[in-house]
Amino acid sequence: MNPPTAADTDPPMNPPGGTPPTPSNSDPLKLTGRRLPRWVPWLVGLGALGLGLLVQATGITAIGLAPGIIAGLAFLIAITVISLAFEGRRHAVDRLATTLVYTAFILALAPLLWILVTVTIKGLSVMSPEFLTGTMRNVNPRDAGGGLLHAFLGTLEQVGIAALIAVPIGVLAAIYLVEFGKGKLSYWISFFVDVMTGIPSIVAGLFIYTALILTGVLEQSGLAAALALTILMLPVIIRTTEEMLRIVPNELREGALALGVPKWKVILRVVIPTAISGIITGVMLAVARVAGETAPLLLTTFLAQDINLNPASGSQASLPTFIWDQISRGTNAAVDRAWGGALALILFVLVLYAGARLIAKYFSPKVN
Repeated sequence: MNPPTAADTDPPMNPPGGTPPTPSNSDPLKLTGRRLPRWVPWLVGLGALGLGLLVQATGITAIGLAPGIIAGLAFLIAITVISLAFEGRRHAVDRLATTLVYTAFILALAPLLWILVTVTIKGLSVMSPEFLTGTMRNVNPRDAGGGLLHAFLGTLEQVGIAALIAVPIGVLAAIYLVEFGKGKLSYWISFFVDVMTGIPSIVAGLFIYTALILTGVLEQSGLAAALALTILMLPVIIRTTEEMLRIVPNELREGALALGVPKWKVILRVVIPTAISGIITGVMLAVARVAGETAPLLLTTFLAQDINLNPASGSQASLPTFIWDQISRGTNAAVDRAWGGALALILFVLVLYAGARLIAKYFSPKVN
């Protein structure tokens, strides 16, 4: 007899037009192949929202949960149970995980949106040409009016001076750590950068106050504030620049070196242009951090109610100290001005970040 062939041993194929075999009832995943219509999650969400509103209206708070949390839990349980009964365990687990991911995203985004909407609404109520071009000189805290021009100019000078000092030092330190650093000096630089990353901002202001102001080297001024901000900017710039330089492929360095290009020119013409977008982003993160600092400025420059364009002499206002000063006044007009200052500070950082992204896009290497 002829030996059995593969066709004799393989299970028969489904006939053309036949239905595929259904999964066994013992399948733990219970994959049914059916899917819920798109409108079902929306309907379940509306029902969960109605339950939350009902709990709020009836005052049933014995379980100690807010109506929004009750609505979220009701939606999570209901959509999982419905999916398990209709679609099977596999799709039910997928819907549960997807719902949890979206919930985490909403919980993280909601406070930010709440802050932005609140600051925008209350800040726009006092925004006017007079507010943007005026100062607080001879303005009674109980009276409406006044402006933040002096604080805005002070912030520009202080952050600008800090960036002029911190950016070159930070970028050069990061280049040394990535391209040259292999000894004890590299270890100690990394160690102190890690330490500086975690210090409270008031410690930087206290250091400048005790080391330079109390000793008579500097007076309370915008320059002293800028030096305190420089200390806070340096670790952010060094770490972000270091990470951006490390992700530049070594093949680019090796190819340029193989052509006989000096290493300094490789760094200047190849490495930095490749990582320039990330470097500028790191610089903007550092600027965004220090632009809203208040504690070190209260020690190094304190308050001013008029324009002072000389950063080396006399107190100089800034947007954070302007906000703190108006909030401490406690009057309705002063609090309104504080909201306006907060909105101006957010817009200031937003404009800087947008400008930095445009610059990074312009200087990034073009890929043909």
